[in-house]
Amino acid sequence: MSSLIHLCPDLQNTVDQLLQLIHQEPTLQTLDTTQARTSLGKAVSPTFQIVFAGAFSAGKSMLINALLERELLYSAEGHATGTECLIAYAEPQQERVVLTFLSEAEIREQVLILVNRLKLPAAIQLNDPSAVQTLQKQAQAIIQQEGGESKSELAKQASALNYLLAGFMHNRERIHTQNNNTFSMEQFNFANIQEAASFARRGINSAVLKRIEYYCHHDLLKDGNVLVDTPGIDAPVKKDADLAYQRIENPDTSAVICVLKAAASGELSTEETELLEKTRSNQGVRDRVFYVFNRIDETWYNTQLRLRLEQLMNDQFTGNLRIYRTSGLLGFYGSQVRRTSASDRFGLDSIFAESVKNTGGNEETPQFVYAFNNYCANSGKLLGKSFNVFVSGTDTPNNNYVRILQEHHQGLIEQLVTDSGVEEFRSGVTRYLTEEKRPLLMVNLADDLQPLCISLRKHYLEIWQNLEAQPNDIATMQEQDLRKLNHELKQAGDEFRHHIEQELNQAIASKENKTYESDFLKLSQRMVNRLDELLANFSVGDVYRNAQASHKRNSTVPILGILAEAFYYLANGLEETLVAASQETVNNFFNKLLEQVRQQPYYRDLYRMLGHDGGIEQRLGQVKQRALDAITTTAVNECDSYVRERPEFYTEDTVFIWQLRQAFQRACQQSDCQSLIDAEPAIRDLLKLDFERKVRGTIVFTYRQKVNQTLNSTLLDVLTSQAEAILQQYDHARQFLGKTLAKEAEKTLEANQRKQAELEEKIQAYNSSVNSINSCLELMGLDRKKLPLIAKTDLVLNPATAYVISPELPPLPNTDSVTVNS
Repeated sequence: MSSLIHLCPDLQNTVDQLLQLIHQEPTLQTLDTTQARTSLGKAVSPTFQIVFAGAFSAGKSMLINALLERELLYSAEGHATGTECLIAYAEPQQERVVLTFLSEAEIREQVLILVNRLKLPAAIQLNDPSAVQTLQKQAQAIIQQEGGESKSELAKQASALNYLLAGFMHNRERIHTQNNNTFSMEQFNFANIQEAASFARRGINSAVLKRIEYYCHHDLLKDGNVLVDTPGIDAPVKKDADLAYQRIENPDTSAVICVLKAAASGELSTEETELLEKTRSNQGVRDRVFYVFNRIDETWYNTQLRLRLEQLMNDQFTGNLRIYRTSGLLGFYGSQVRRTSASDRFGLDSIFAESVKNTGGNEETPQFVYAFNNYCANSGKLLGKSFNVFVSGTDTPNNNYVRILQEHHQGLIEQLVTDSGVEEFRSGVTRYLTEEKRPLLMVNLADDLQPLCISLRKHYLEIWQNLEAQPNDIATMQEQDLRKLNHELKQAGDEFRHHIEQELNQAIASKENKTYESDFLKLSQRMVNRLDELLANFSVGDVYRNAQASHKRNSTVPILGILAEAFYYLANGLEETLVAASQETVNNFFNKLLEQVRQQPYYRDLYRMLGHDGGIEQRLGQVKQRALDAITTTAVNECDSYVRERPEFYTEDTVFIWQLRQAFQRACQQSDCQSLIDAEPAIRDLLKLDFERKVRGTIVFTYRQKVNQTLNSTLLDVLTSQAEAILQQYDHARQFLGKTLAKEAEKTLEANQRKQAELEEKIQAYNSSVNSINSCLELMGLDRKKLPLIAKTDLVLNPATAYVISPELPPLPNTDSVTVNS
């Protein structure tokens, strides 16, 4: 399949233009284009990263080797390295390897983690060879104690520590204290990629490598395909496991091959479950996930394990098409043994030479040989086949291996590779990457663009139909506006009424009018302050002289006369304050109301239709004066009641009244003013007790309701009449608008023509983008995924949307001009 870059070289710009058209429409801002942009990025990206993810020893590296049919990656059982490997395409003469080493600081961090997990007492002194050797011996002792480096989690961690320390010592000159040094294979004097790969596969080297980049010649890697091998998701060092998850969640990741160990355990581990969840959540991956149950050969020898695996797959993987069962070990090395013969003992002297290592006269047995012999003897895969295979219990595994292959070499190996499932897996991945990848990426893009195109197309057609439905000559447009005039006048009157009702509700019921609330708070504070001021300035002498002046025939004033004058003095003083504060509150309310009215759309509409506000401001001015008069009367009446004492004034059996009575008794013994002046503090306290309760009753309980009622009654009385007065000005509005509608209609017509021309350009741009994308889809045989165009027939005016006089508008009035009584 040709690259999308060649089939659709302008795909990036084409889709960008389409998405830009969407962003230009305010009403379509809620459309989410994120997924479409992600799909576009995948479709045009020069690389397609396929991440292999899974636990340690799941067989990721072995499966990559099997895919490429060459041994590149380290794949030893239990080897715990945090190395990330990338494998990309290169021409035959340009194959190379780039090696990046861990820094000393990173190695020290990993050593510390492993030492703590293994509970080893040794101090970490990497630059002290004897200290490193001591730590290695402790790690090797744990491995021996556990029965081998792959026998337990503890042994795997000890093995990781051992490799890490050995790798540091072996590559000391290449490791920087803080930075990650990078080397090309030429710097190592490697003759070819195989030598470089052999170096990287050795445990003491791979343990201290941070990243390995292979550039290989293989058809599978063409078209930007990059295979990425990640550290195990259950890595002993958390930082390595995090690196694997970061790769899985990275938006640059295009596909994930989940290599699972469930065939060896019968269930998914916690880390594998997390792996599946994170993979499914990456929108850049979508359904491009392959599930590989590796080490499937272990189920051949364990019926219970096989049944548990089948149950797991039926429960959690039903409907997934990309599921494979493999034995990477048998499949890869089986394919390698195809090229061997008896002359090299079917690979024992070539492929497996390093692991055979004849020591002390005894050969080691490669892991593949054990697995091969077990396959022949116990798997049951050869039953009914034409192979008469016998594994002798008295002979060595290597001798059995060589003898069996001498008898059944090619046929048996082909059967082994077939049973391993590796060729089926390779075929599936190859078919996807070479035949299905580009069309499916284009399908994803088309599916994500489809709802966006439908919404944009519908939006354009609605605007077009609306513009087409408008009158296209000035006279008709003018008549259309005049026919709507009666309806618009009524609407303006109704909106005025609703607005005033809303303002009243905010001030009176919901207390959302902050200006009104602030003014009433000031009114309350002014009344309290004024009372304090009047009491502070109260003088018995002044009151005495005022009372005496009212009764010139008498030179003596009764004590009760003094109290009466004091009540008048306080009540009248408070009245002045309450009247002034109330008038200020009402005045501010109406000023704010008028300011709000002037900002309303109906106010501007009235000026357009009438040339004035329809009498609203004049009417509000009249209502304001009426409210001021009413509130003044209310304030006067409120304070007039202060002249009468409260019942508590005469409450018996209180210390206060007893002291006051004593003071008055002493004052009565003399007829001059001085005796009353001596009683002034007691009189002031008595007045304070009485008037504080009166003022509090006013500002807390009664007066707010009276002010609210005044505003409510004065405003609501005129709302309906003012709305009717606006409607009655139809004839004036028709006469006034007649002078301006022609100009407005001309401007509207020009604006509609301009909008239609702009819309036509947008439609052309939309069709151009869609046609380009549809051409790509046609080239890939994806006609069913084509995006919708806007055809010329779509722009023909639907008779149902053609201009008609709206039936819901009220009939035109047939009356003489009405004089407005505002």
